[in-house]
Amino acid sequence: MKKIIHLSDLHDGHEECGVHFRTIIDNINFLKQPAVNYIVVITGDLCDNANKTEQVEEAFNAIETLKEYGYRVLVIPGNHDYGTGSLGDERFVSLFSKRYYGYEEVSYPRLDIIDEMAFIGLDSTAEELHWRDRILSEGELGKSQLKRLDKILKDPKVVSRKKIVYLHHHPFDFRLGMQLKDSKALRKVIEKRIDMLLFGHYHLHPGSAGKIFHGVWGIPRCYNAGTSTHKNGENGLQRVIDLSSDDPRIDYDGNFL
Repeated sequence: MKKIIHLSDLHDGHEECGVHFRTIIDNINFLKQPAVNYIVVITGDLCDNANKTEQVEEAFNAIETLKEYGYRVLVIPGNHDYGTGSLGDERFVSLFSKRYYGYEEVSYPRLDIIDEMAFIGLDSTAEELHWRDRILSEGELGKSQLKRLDKILKDPKVVSRKKIVYLHHHPFDFRLGMQLKDSKALRKVIEKRIDMLLFGHYHLHPGSAGKIFHGVWGIPRCYNAGTSTHKNGENGLQRVIDLSSDDPRIDYDGNFL
């Protein structure tokens, strides 16, 4: 079974974050070979400010380099990929989709079946981009996306595999102006039904960034990566995860930075 490298909150374009991301890429390529044995999952905030085209391009080109090295890379957007981080703009939804998926109209969840694993990517930001909701950095999945998620989890080709759900916003912890609004609804859909939940978003709070939440909602593995590029010196990890074992103690920080 392929191993997973979980990165989040790269914030490419913010001070040293771009340099740090390239260091991470170089070290992954040097240390984790062959590349086909790994899947890199990035849970949002690829760039720091989507209004700045040079930042968006810088993040995209770095991820393309990782792909050129032979790694399968799965990405979903964070609040910074749709605006400044605290002020979003709906036009970035289609721009992100076209850049990373090849077409503008994308329906989430995104399902990727890779060998014995089913990766299910959620967009926890798009529902927060209208009227006043676009202010602050709260997240929301919406009823339609959650309904589709429930349907995917009932699909026989998904049921028989290891199920990994990944999103940007922290689903468990509450921070004013940063919370996932419909976390209770998400819980009803995924509780005791998936094998791992990956996310980011929180990296300013030492008690949350990089924290492990195994067993919450009956999910064996739950990881917050914080900011993998250590934005402003904040907490973050680059975890290597092996789902071939049911024991999460074998997972570790890759220390690629």
